[in-house]
Order: sequence, then structure tokens, then C-alpha cells
Amino acid sequence: MQIYHTLTPVEAPRGSAVALGYFDGVHCGHRQVLGAAVRYAAAQGLTPAAFTFELPGNQTLKGGRILSTRQKHRRIAELGVEQYLEPPFENFRALSPEAFVQQILVDCFRARAVFCGDNFTFGARAAGNVELLHMLCGRAGIEVHIVPMAQYGAQAVSSTRIRAALEEGRLDDANAMLGAPYAIDWQVTHGKGIGSSRLGTPTVNQNYPPDALQPCTGVYLTRIRLEDRWWPAATGIGRRPTVDDSAKAAVTCETYVPDFSGDLYGQAPVLEFHRYLCPVRKYPTLEDLAALIHRAAEDSKIYFAAQTVK
Repeated sequence: MQIYHTLTPVEAPRGSAVALGYFDGVHCGHRQVLGAAVRYAAAQGLTPAAFTFELPGNQTLKGGRILSTRQKHRRIAELGVEQYLEPPFENFRALSPEAFVQQILVDCFRARAVFCGDNFTFGARAAGNVELLHMLCGRAGIEVHIVPMAQYGAQAVSSTRIRAALEEGRLDDANAMLGAPYAIDWQVTHGKGIGSSRLGTPTVNQNYPPDALQPCTGVYLTRIRLEDRWWPAATGIGRRPTVDDSAKAAVTCETYVPDFSGDLYGQAPVLEFHRYLCPVRKYPTLEDLAALIHRAAEDSKIYFAAQTVK
């Protein structure tokens, strides 16, 4: 996928089919919009494309980022998008709806068709809605396809609902709405070495940056991508009350990979969250804590072995 960070013409020799949206989380609803554009492009001999934007300081529209920028790009590319325009919001926020259609859809994409949800807005102060998009694109010879919103639990899938599910420990709901396991790929950093020196469970530390959504604290069954393969693992998110009972202790994200050893510092492996196991609590001894970690890791190996059999 070719990624552009300025308002510039993309490579679309015969024109493009463009998915429009912010795509935070690349959830089921976003996947329907992106997939519709990709399928239409394939059928019509066009270039599958997407238009989104960056907010200042990697902020999100409502709350912390669900996915890192790398994860967002990876998931959109996997859906078949080839040309991806992601300029800073400041670069086009002042455009009128008419200018948005001309300068972005016509000049940058040579769009022949656009795809969006029925709540899509565009132009300065969100002045344009889908009705105006139909009218303006019609004048430019561009088809407009409104994609129905995905449903889960008899309600529309949204990034807001996914954030709430992650914050409340409802990982099954979050993953169902995402259409893929929730995942992080934060850079591995040095911890305090307690896992290695005192627990016998060396961990991979991938602590959350300030602008990212942090899920519910607890112990999770996870898997991590190392050396071009997936490894069953157990991940704890929390303040580690057994080893540091200070209320000011930082929340950490530590992953124990039972069958792996190696230096990962500075790398950014993908870590997928598959099941919420239990809350974080203070254990009487370090031995009790180590037993939980080993038990969670064994549960993870059993869980993923069963998925492989299926």
C-alpha cells in the first residue's frame, strides 16, 4: 500500500474507488466501507484507495487511539487498499464541501466512485453530509455508495463502543466489533527485571504511550509475533501490587512468553489479545504471583493449541 502524507495526486491511471473515513480501529463498519471500495475497484478496473487524516499529536476524535498508526496501516493494507492518502487534518480542514470534492476526490484521486457510512461528514465545520456529497459528486461524475453501518448486539458498531468494551474488560465484545483481535505493537522497553531476577518469568515490556487507549487492567491470554511466528503468551496490565503497592506506581504491560528467550529491546512486535483471564490483585508472596503467571501461560498454550485443531 502506497501511503501519502500530503495532498498529492495518487497513482490511479484509470481512476479510483475511494473509501472515506477516519477508520479508528479499522472495525467491522470500517471494513465494510473499505471492502466495498476494494471490490468495486476490482470489478471496474479502478485503483482501490482510501482517504483519511492525521490529527495533531496523533490524537483521536474521541478518546485514545485504539490501534497504533502501524497497526491501522497494516490492517487497511490487508483489506486490499493500494493508494492511501493520510494528510494532517490542518491541511484540509478549511476546505468548503465543494473544494473538498474538487481538490481531494477529483484532483488527488481521480475518483470514479466513493464509499462511506451514512454518518459521514466533510468540509469545513463538517458542513457537508451524505446528501450534499451525492449532489456535488454527481456534478463531477462520481458515484456515491452509502454503506450500511455494521451491527453488533442490535446496535451500530462504533469506536466508542469498542473503547468502552476494552476499558471494561469485555474483550470478546471488542474483538467481535473490531473483526480481528485487539492488538498493540508498542516498542519493547527495559523493565525493572523483577520477572527475570525474582519470579523466573522474564517479560516483554510494551508500555502504553499517553495518547493510546489502555484496556482494563488484568491478566490476558495473548499471542505475540516473534521471529516470523506466533508464540502463546500471558500478558498482565496493571500496577503490579504484589511487587510495588504504591498507589503512584505506573501501569505496565508485561508479557511472559514461556518458550522464548532472546533480546527484543527496541523492537515492536505485534501482541494480540484473545481472552481476558482475571483481574490484577495483590498476592501474599512472589511465589504465588509466579504460579499465576505460569498457570496463565499454560492456559494460553492450551487455548491456542485448541484453535489450531479447529
